[in-house]
Amino acid sequence: MNNRGGGALILSGDTEKQQSHQAATNNGKQQRIRSGGILVRSNDDNSSSTTIPTPKWHAPWKLSAVLSSHLGWVRSVAFDPHNTLFATGGNDRVIKIFDLAKACVASQDALKITLTGHISPVRGLAFSERHPYLFSAGEDKLVKCWDLETNQVIRHYHGHLSGVFALKLHPTLDLLVTGGRDAVARVWDMRTKHQVHCLTGHDNTVGALLTKGTDPQIVTGSYDSTIKLWDLAAGKCMTTLTHHKKSVRALAMPSFENTFISGAADSLKKWVGSDGRFIKSFTGHKGVINALAVNDDGVLLSGADDGSMNFWDYSTGHCFQQSTTMAQPGSLDAENGIFAAEFDLTGTRLITCEADKTIKIWKEDESASELSHPIDMKSWRKKCIAEAKKRY
Repeated sequence: MNNRGGGALILSGDTEKQQSHQAATNNGKQQRIRSGGILVRSNDDNSSSTTIPTPKWHAPWKLSAVLSSHLGWVRSVAFDPHNTLFATGGNDRVIKIFDLAKACVASQDALKITLTGHISPVRGLAFSERHPYLFSAGEDKLVKCWDLETNQVIRHYHGHLSGVFALKLHPTLDLLVTGGRDAVARVWDMRTKHQVHCLTGHDNTVGALLTKGTDPQIVTGSYDSTIKLWDLAAGKCMTTLTHHKKSVRALAMPSFENTFISGAADSLKKWVGSDGRFIKSFTGHKGVINALAVNDDGVLLSGADDGSMNFWDYSTGHCFQQSTTMAQPGSLDAENGIFAAEFDLTGTRLITCEADKTIKIWKEDESASELSHPIDMKSWRKKCIAEAKKRY
């Protein structure tokens, strides 16, 4: 025992024990002290504190039908509200409308009509739920409204200064939102053709859009690697999300919860829909993610430039299937690429638009079961623990 000038009384024998005990309990880590005062971390660290979510089992998906109709890359797809038709747009500047039931069985007469009018690749398509209209947007700066009863263009929306890369309709209001290479998203009144808002703030192409009925009613993803959430009434940006390091080329939103997911070459990221809080990253898909789609069953598809397709459990982020699309015979291997993907309204069919000029229809493997294709819990647990140890 020695007495220092500051009046502090220190027990020299006990100090080492106190310090080592303090270090041992530090951060709540499970550590023990060997004889000799050496601090040792026990083997089951971190794994006990990491909660491992149990993924829902999903059947693997397999190729069902291939439609070779376009003469160029297929860039966009949309389903009509009755789930009887779907439309695709391509680099051959045409929009093709198919009968979904016939297309699923690869019938020769699946193609119903071909609409011509664009003079550049068609990059965005959307069917209206309340009118017999199809909206299209292309790299020719044109945004068109087609009347499907007469199969003619009835409206043009003029204003974009460069190619239009994304198009979405508002779910409840008669509004149309388009985003393009002029780095803005434009909100149009469907009936009057007037521009309601010009949502400025991005530094690069707006390549992906989401619209929903609750605030923020518009979400934009841009090649400047940011995501912006917009207040539609004011036409102002509410939040900017800067987590991605690469261009955001795809956004998707499920129907069963208020979240959305963004895709870039670095990872997929899931966010809270109301305020843009970050939830988690889905890592493991190496490639430029061009397409994201979610069905009601909680299956998320990410499709990449190199033709790789990953199927994820949306709620936990477990990747249950990794596959690669096949280029049609006579194509180059380099023509393996997915540009757009969409589940039909039932969620049982998936349509991908590809670089080999085909439209591919995928369905779940009915013969698969939890016994034949079990969830690999060992590697999933390993991945969860590895990610929990990372700081970011």
